[in-house]
Amino acid sequence: MKLHNLKPAKGSVQKEKRLGRGEASGKGGTSTKGNKGGQSRAGYKSKMAHEGGQMPIQRRVPKRGFKNPGRVEYAVFNLGQIEQIAEKYGINEFSLENLYTNGLISRTEKVKILANGEMKSKLTFKVHAVSEKAKAAIEAVGGVVEIVK
Repeated sequence: MKLHNLKPAKGSVQKEKRLGRGEASGKGGTSTKGNKGGQSRAGYKSKMAHEGGQMPIQRRVPKRGFKNPGRVEYAVFNLGQIEQIAEKYGINEFSLENLYTNGLISRTEKVKILANGEMKSKLTFKVHAVSEKAKAAIEAVGGVVEIVK
């Protein structure tokens, strides 16, 4: 085997016809670009999002509402849900680690407690946010709320 004998594997290389290399190539003349006009010339660049005079999509689509880039998304738990979760998983501390290990939240989610439902058992909470009513209900039962940053 010598360098001049090396060839790629059969079928691995499909050679495209070179454009604009004479009439004999079958792609000469206008080089498949058509006759005249900006698009047939060298150095042609189309304007981004230009649709040939048709109203561009960014102007056709209605713009409504507002997405606040500073919005904080929480995984929300109600007091009624917390009772069921505590019974099901045998939790006495409602912390981010416990929720993550039991597959209730992802690693990066923030947790907020809301006051929908009743609290009966005494639990310790280590979460990112708590509503005022929920905090009052938890402390009325004898639970402890700790806000995590």
